[in-house]
Amino acid sequence: MNKPKIKTLGELKKSGYKPKMVKEEIRENLIKFIQKKQSPFNSILGYEETVIPDVERALLSRHNILFLGLRGQAKTRMAREMINLLDEWIPAVAGSEINDDPLAPISLFARETIEEKGDDTAITWVHCSERYGEKLATPDVSVADLIGDVDPIKAANMRLSFADERVIHYGIIPRSHRGIFVINELPDLQARIQVSLFNILQEGDIQIRGFKLRLPLDIMFIFTANPEDYTNRGSIVTPLKDRIASQIVTHYPKTVEVSKAITAQEADVLQEQLKKVEVPEMCKLLVEQIAMEARKSEYVDQKSGVSARLTISAYENLVSTAERRALREGQEHTIVRLADFIGVVPAITGKIELVYEGEQEGPQNVAYRLMGQAIRTTFTQYFPDPQSFKKAGRDIEKARNRVNPYQMIIDWFGQGNELVLLQDASDAVYIQELYKVEGLFGAVKHYYPKSNEAEMALLMEFLLHGLSEFSLISKKGVEAGGYSFGDILGSMMNMSLGVDEDED
Repeated sequence: MNKPKIKTLGELKKSGYKPKMVKEEIRENLIKFIQKKQSPFNSILGYEETVIPDVERALLSRHNILFLGLRGQAKTRMAREMINLLDEWIPAVAGSEINDDPLAPISLFARETIEEKGDDTAITWVHCSERYGEKLATPDVSVADLIGDVDPIKAANMRLSFADERVIHYGIIPRSHRGIFVINELPDLQARIQVSLFNILQEGDIQIRGFKLRLPLDIMFIFTANPEDYTNRGSIVTPLKDRIASQIVTHYPKTVEVSKAITAQEADVLQEQLKKVEVPEMCKLLVEQIAMEARKSEYVDQKSGVSARLTISAYENLVSTAERRALREGQEHTIVRLADFIGVVPAITGKIELVYEGEQEGPQNVAYRLMGQAIRTTFTQYFPDPQSFKKAGRDIEKARNRVNPYQMIIDWFGQGNELVLLQDASDAVYIQELYKVEGLFGAVKHYYPKSNEAEMALLMEFLLHGLSEFSLISKKGVEAGGYSFGDILGSMMNMSLGVDEDED
């Protein structure tokens, strides 16, 4: 819809325009979305059956909302998406600092202007994108920032008394009149500042420096908070929480598929990178599974949470690691390898809070453990569970009828052979090294006969990592960047003799 051409109050009255409260406006537009079986929250994934219905119920009830959830759960994104529920354009008195409705002015400026000019009062049109205000709650936020204060410079320039209402400088909340205002991380706001919001939420008015004025502000309030903040940094004062009508609890993606869709939507990967680097489905699943493992790891502080930003950053780093290798080797195209996940470690260590046991283990070791657990969990989606062959081995009859597809590989390493896969090795060297392991190509070919050479190599590498996670062969990191695979018994003997092996 194009910007309306009405320019004066008189023209606005003739047009039949009727003012609406912002919550009524949001409610009416939401009803249209619901009737069309559409969602105004187009970029929000994984909340279709949980959070979004709660939000819609709150908006239909014309409630202010508190989003309560751990970091990286799209709380702010949900708030920003509500712009879609505002009318595209609304009229306002030209020159008003608080978007005064021409038919229901509340500021002294607007009232005096309309009184002086009448139907000739100039009208401006405000786009919905300009009707959204957001403030991060920090300890230094003051009442003046949020509500307003007396401006001595304005008083001096205009030669006004401090008793004159025109000396008021409005804060960010009055400037959000007829719109949506969001306060992020509400518990970080000092208690005395939270108290200043009581009247706004209950009666819709404000008080500034003792002025006898009543501004019936029309604002949709959205607050966000992390449950952990209640003990770490502060709390939401009880009377304020009581005035917020709906508290909605958010959550992390419940499935790997939803998490993968969020990463694909949010990851900032350039088209030139995607042309050079192919990311197989297996590697995408592993990125998401790392976060899933972190959210249940005994080394990670579960109260702090594991943000969805972990998988987004990890995916971006994974692509860049493969791209860097291709650039160094002068390759036009490459495929992501398991060894490239070494580049994901910085994205993991910066996104998780560790408990005491995790700190003792060390952030990098915890990251490698999480990657190992992700490989173990994902392995059985691609290959038979190695443990099932151990169980069959106890039953002689079953053992005769079921051949272990991994035995030749395990035996090859048991003969003292070792395989080193360097992360920066060219594709040709990488594939050549993998084919040295007896039985490895045959095992993968049996389950994936139609795979091309690059896919086959990735599956071969994945099989080695999987066997190491099931303790059938050994794996250790190498200083040059990559992994060395060997015999599990030999590795255990070296450890018992005191030989140092830098394990993951």
